Amino acid sequence: MKKFIGALCLMSTALFGASSVYEFTMNSIDNQPMPLAKFQGKVMLIVNVASKCGFTPQYEQLEAVYEKYKEQGFVIAGFPANNFMAQEPGTNEEIKTFCSTKYNVKFPLYSKISVKGEDKAPLYEFLTKTGGEIKWNFTKFLVDRNGKVIARFEPAVKPDSPEVTAAIENALKH
Repeated sequence: MKKFIGALCLMSTALFGASSVYEFTMNSIDNQPMPLAKFQGKVMLIVNVASKCGFTPQYEQLEAVYEKYKEQGFVIAGFPANNFMAQEPGTNEEIKTFCSTKYNVKFPLYSKISVKGEDKAPLYEFLTKTGGEIKWNFTKFLVDRNGKVIARFEPAVKPDSPEVTAAIENALKH
């Protein structure tokens, strides 16, 4: 119990001290550490994704947006999460296979995490500390080249909407 409390205190200190997404290391979909610092200097769209959601077809739009802007310094980071009506029940391998075969996803995917509740991943603690809790799958956070969140788009806002693409293009200019 003492170890748990100590770890919790250390995590809380690290969490509240974070000033950018680059301070977080999460596991890739292949369960290997993949620091977000790998994308330092790029504009990022961080998205909590799910395979059995009404918004799942957004994978196609996410991939199209990624392909359109990746050469300009843009990346999408997908974080599968099973927090909403168990709409991401698969294993990491099943999720990876689904994304690559059904939607030809090439943008980076991370291991399944929790984006809300008591077991919320520290990255999502950081992302939601000012904008509030995640309401559903496919919530999008636009992050500037310095690792700061500059915009949040709720699930119904499509990745290729003028609102999102204008924000991406503006961020890419800076």
